[in-house]
Amino acid sequence: MSAAGRKIRVVVVDDSALVRSLLTAIVNEAPDMEVAATAADPIIAREKIRETSPDVVTLDVEMPRMDGLEFLRRLMRLRPTPVLMISSFTDAGSETTLAALEIGAVDFIHKPANDIARHMQEYAEEIREKIRTAAAARLRQPSRFLQPGPARRMGMAAPLRKDVLVFVGASTGGTEAIKDFLMGMPADGPPILIVQHMPEHFTFTFAMRLDRLCPIRVKEAEDGEAVKPGVAYIAPGHSHMRVAPAVGGGFRIALDQGEKVNRHRPAVDPLFESAARLLGKKAIGVILTGMGKDGAEGLLQMRQAGAATFGQDEASCVVYGMPREAFKIGAVMHVHPLSRLAEKVVECLQGHAEGAIT
Repeated sequence: MSAAGRKIRVVVVDDSALVRSLLTAIVNEAPDMEVAATAADPIIAREKIRETSPDVVTLDVEMPRMDGLEFLRRLMRLRPTPVLMISSFTDAGSETTLAALEIGAVDFIHKPANDIARHMQEYAEEIREKIRTAAAARLRQPSRFLQPGPARRMGMAAPLRKDVLVFVGASTGGTEAIKDFLMGMPADGPPILIVQHMPEHFTFTFAMRLDRLCPIRVKEAEDGEAVKPGVAYIAPGHSHMRVAPAVGGGFRIALDQGEKVNRHRPAVDPLFESAARLLGKKAIGVILTGMGKDGAEGLLQMRQAGAATFGQDEASCVVYGMPREAFKIGAVMHVHPLSRLAEKVVECLQGHAEGAIT
């Protein structure tokens, strides 16, 4: 149920009658939600949204009469509403989805090109959970590129520890949070290893997009590659990522397609646990916006091993789930808004601030 104790009201916008029918059935099967209206294009959707005041809108990208992204921009400007994008498993689809998340969409539901009915039924509960999360999400303002500020200048003025690795975990709302965090990290900083809950067809595009925008180099991680300063590694959507010893010293990336952890692969806990085991106090852990509890136990292990640990504060999270769970069990040493997390991590790396590494 919504915070008001009533069913979550959903408007389904898709030019495919099949998808509209499937989503309607999936939503209406749950006792705490209902489809208030459906629309075959954004023009009809505009009226349906005005009439029904939904809690969540599901929106296909490729729509007749108006581009889905343009409709999203207008909706976020005129009537901000939690939106779940319907995205295809294609390079173009993933790029468009990331653009939608930047505009203000909360999350996305992926659909294959073939056998849509079977696929969506298999993921029916996941779809319903995304709707529940979206209904409770805190909408963020459309992203604005960060300008160089005190944290960036401080990073250039004082030396950074290069023997420390930074580990980051995120889920819902994380694509933009990770971007904002990396925008504040200097290009000559330590290696950064990142797990974002995301399908495999999206992580490569996500890494490429960040690489174009951020001072630090960003790439999708590859099994066995050496971990190097000045590079941020995104876990591929098909594998867990861990840090492992490299032959001759240093560290390397270790990927595996083992069982899901906390219902995810990649999951944050395996990465954080490897950091605690191998690096101890020569690690920094950062947990960002996301639903669920993935990363909480791993971050606690990092803190117990001597690492400095940071959590995004509730007010700046799209979904205050993962950081809250980590805070509840004592895993988070320092809580900051997203706008200051990179600055605080840089200060930590310089050894003259809260949580400074010795």
